[in-house]
Amino acid sequence: MSRPAYEIADVFRRYGSGFQTTYARFLGPLQLLVLKALAACRTSQLGGHVLECTACGHRKQAYNSCGNRHCPKCQAGARGKWFEDRQQDLLPVEYFHVVFTLPRELGALALQNKAVIYNLLFKATSETLTEVAAGWKDLKAKIGFFAILHTWGQKLDFHPHLHCVVPGGGLSLDGTRWVNCPRGFLMPVKLLSRKFRGKFLALLKESHQRGELTLKGSLAAYSSQVAFNHWLSPLYGKQWVVYAKPPWNRPQNVLKYLARYTHRVAIANERLQSIDGGQVTFSYKDYRHGHRQRRLTLSAGEFMRRFMMHVLPSGFMRIRYYGFLANAHRSQQLSKIRKLLNVPEPESTDQHECDDSLDQEQDSALDQCPHCQQGPMRLIEAAARPTIPQILKLPLMVPM
Repeated sequence: MSRPAYEIADVFRRYGSGFQTTYARFLGPLQLLVLKALAACRTSQLGGHVLECTACGHRKQAYNSCGNRHCPKCQAGARGKWFEDRQQDLLPVEYFHVVFTLPRELGALALQNKAVIYNLLFKATSETLTEVAAGWKDLKAKIGFFAILHTWGQKLDFHPHLHCVVPGGGLSLDGTRWVNCPRGFLMPVKLLSRKFRGKFLALLKESHQRGELTLKGSLAAYSSQVAFNHWLSPLYGKQWVVYAKPPWNRPQNVLKYLARYTHRVAIANERLQSIDGGQVTFSYKDYRHGHRQRRLTLSAGEFMRRFMMHVLPSGFMRIRYYGFLANAHRSQQLSKIRKLLNVPEPESTDQHECDDSLDQEQDSALDQCPHCQQGPMRLIEAAARPTIPQILKLPLMVPM
């Protein structure tokens, strides 16, 4: 696959210095690390390595990747590994894609309290799915699922939501049999929405009572519990968005679709159309008008500001597993379910089975020799990648 004409890194290299000066008091070490790591990715600033063809001996120098999880170029390897691992978890049942979204009224609060709000979003969502599945008359089962956090919309605006993938059924409450959900239907969306709304707001009030929330600027007025509860009151009358998509045709299609979701960053390089004249133009899907492709132009500073809104807290887990897919007992539970469904254990898979299109951004350095077109390239020499403190001291490069 050919590389895109523009990359996020190009924006950061060209305009990052001015952005750093303008927003210096708002950029913490984590945002600064993302800015400099992505700008330095696969350049001489991060050192390099030498590759040699095993057939003809041709040598090629390549630069190190930054490895940052917000870098669109560095996610292909992690995406492929996830795809390989999750193939072992597939069951011969319907799979559903359910999206839980926070209302826009909580956006400012979430930006000031990312770790707290995102954790509450995971907790409210997981408890909602688990409790409704166990109590709903047409299912009454212990389900398993995983959830992926996304915080952006198509225009790089702030839009926190969870993509949940749920097998269509679960273990009976006594654990003795498998219970399928009704064909083509997981659970009532309105019931999920009401439960999710009530749970999230209750958890949010508890966090406020424990003093876990930062309330600055316009939110400082809600520091008292009475004022905070009054501010939240209108949200009880609002319908919270929970969207359940139709099930996939085949379980394997789940992974091919979701492998693009799991390690996605706020915007892909392919969407960039121009970065000249202090402005960045990119494409987006207009979901309100038939998913039409449109273009949006922002100043480079505003583009980078929006990108930085989606930097995750350090160490934050954006993919989480629940129920019979929870990490602690996944293998044991899946083995039990397969026996109940009378299906064999899966054979080990080869990572190369991953859809080639998933790796279009992957570094081609270890591919076929560019000289003889026969032998693979092997690593013969490597320089260590700079440490995080060293990366933070790097200057932002401006291309000539």
